[in-house]
Amino acid sequence: MKSYRPCSKQHLLLGSTAQGIHNLSYYMACMRLGTKSEALRLEGQTWVCSSGLASDVTIRFPLISRSGLLEKRIGELTSEDGSNCIVKLDDIPGGSKAFELVGKFCYGMKLELTSSNVISLRCAAEYLEMTEDYGEGNLIAQTEAFLSEVFSNWAESLKALESCEEVLPQAEEAHVVSRCINSLATKACSDPTLFGWPVSGQSIKNPKEKQLWNGISTGNKSETASDDWWYEDASFLSLPLYKRLIKGVELRGMKPERVSGSIMFYARKNIPMLTKMPSPPPQNDANPNEGDPNPSENDQKNLLEEIVNLLPTQKGVTQTKFLLRLLKTAMSLHTSPACIENIEKRVGAQLEQAALVDLLIPNMGNSGETLYDVDCVQRMVDHFMQMQQGISGSSSPTAIEDGGQLLNGAQSIASMTMVAELVDSYLAEIAPDVNVKPAKFQALAAVIPDYARPRYDGFYHAVDIYLKAHPWLTEPEREQICRLMNCQKLSLEASTHAAQNERLPLRVVVQVLFFEQLRLRTQISGWFFVSDNLDSSQNRNQDDIGEGNNALVLVGDVRERVSELEKECLTMRQEIQKLAKSKRRWSIFSRMFARPKARPSKAIEANSGNQKPIEAKPGNQKPQELSLVKVQDQGNTKVAELEISN
Repeated sequence: MKSYRPCSKQHLLLGSTAQGIHNLSYYMACMRLGTKSEALRLEGQTWVCSSGLASDVTIRFPLISRSGLLEKRIGELTSEDGSNCIVKLDDIPGGSKAFELVGKFCYGMKLELTSSNVISLRCAAEYLEMTEDYGEGNLIAQTEAFLSEVFSNWAESLKALESCEEVLPQAEEAHVVSRCINSLATKACSDPTLFGWPVSGQSIKNPKEKQLWNGISTGNKSETASDDWWYEDASFLSLPLYKRLIKGVELRGMKPERVSGSIMFYARKNIPMLTKMPSPPPQNDANPNEGDPNPSENDQKNLLEEIVNLLPTQKGVTQTKFLLRLLKTAMSLHTSPACIENIEKRVGAQLEQAALVDLLIPNMGNSGETLYDVDCVQRMVDHFMQMQQGISGSSSPTAIEDGGQLLNGAQSIASMTMVAELVDSYLAEIAPDVNVKPAKFQALAAVIPDYARPRYDGFYHAVDIYLKAHPWLTEPEREQICRLMNCQKLSLEASTHAAQNERLPLRVVVQVLFFEQLRLRTQISGWFFVSDNLDSSQNRNQDDIGEGNNALVLVGDVRERVSELEKECLTMRQEIQKLAKSKRRWSIFSRMFARPKARPSKAIEANSGNQKPIEAKPGNQKPQELSLVKVQDQGNTKVAELEISN
């Protein structure tokens, strides 16, 4: 009669008191009790039974009575004269180790069922047709009963799933793998503290819980396990089993953020190049936290491509920093173009969450034109703009009308502003690279619309660095780049710097000065308006002495500020006059003195209404020099004093 009892370490004891096996001792782990040796021992290629029974070749009842397959094969091969026969079981699941356990079970000896060997035994029993038709409590029934106990525990279910790798086809046929994954997926979506499941083989109590000198707890409450309690355990699974587990938790409604967190943990653990700094070139040193210490680059490449397809598609659930790191690794491993494009689109959809340091992707191309991969960033920014235009329906925020669209539009503009700042910072980083062509620099800058840049200080800073690093650019190329800059949106500090910047085209400097003067006039008008209002308010409230004093102080501050603005305005005008001084001087000279003849005199009146030509004496004369002494305005008449020297 079979005995069945569950044990604390998730194992079963199977044994028999029949067939004279009374004194066989049972051992746990590596400890043995008793003096008798194993009932089955291997001598060469032959298994010998020392339980008092003869060899199976002669008396094969213990095996035949339990296995339908052995009964058929031995019955077919046994000859009429009773000679011995050989039955080969090369394709038995679990190999010789599983068959040894099957033999012990058939001979009624004690054996230990664990979460690590129950799957192989279950598959071997299925292969040998050890059903209830060949004895009550046969091996299939025993293993199924134990599997029910295993599936109630997270850690043991995980061990059982890992053991399926050895007998995966047979385990699939027996539906053991799907049942195990369903059990794990259900537990991963639940709170482990509600059922007392051990997490990663450790207690879920707070590790900082104080204990007395004798180890007794002080009674502090245990902390609730975090959502990532199952990440590390799942990271030990092979990729096919892990993918099925992820699909299982998704079907059960797990949040995409938790699913993405598990995938990121799995990728960091199993792709060494993902955690190495810098990305290129790949190294061969092992990471102690990795599952496989030395996976090949081809294995990492295949795993990375699978990971990318496994990530949730929702925006924002996967960290942008991780995606960019994944992109760098994919380029270093030379993954497929489809994989790289997939990652770029994921990053582009949430580009506002990226950091500048993560966008500095080394150029993996063979040509090595630029230090950083500008084309990759260009593609991500283009995809971001396409996504934003799809949300708002237009590249302009004025197209958003109703309440729902207004909210989405505000979020869209905020995201575009963040991306604009990011792009300007990126342009400043790549500007010192002499290999960055003007067309490439201009193309990336032109993607951002004008309304997405509240200030152009960052873009001006990038342009200034670029012009300094590329002094050989022609004037049209400089103007083409600066044409993207809205001088009206420069701050006072940036405008002051631009007005004195010799690298900028003259036309841009004039625009900067013009808009700065216009801004100063607007500010001055505003201050005068405030000053007038304060004066009238003071007259209406003369009885209130305290309030009047405050108004006087404020008026004084306003007037002082107006005086400062007037000085700044005067400085701007002087700068404009200096820039155009030479051209204007020569243009005046050409209008006043471009005459065919001249007459010798010390003072000439240039009257617009009545002008007389300058006469010269006939005959051969030495050339004379004409020099301007002074020009005076007298109403509508300009008087110029000239000197003629022989």
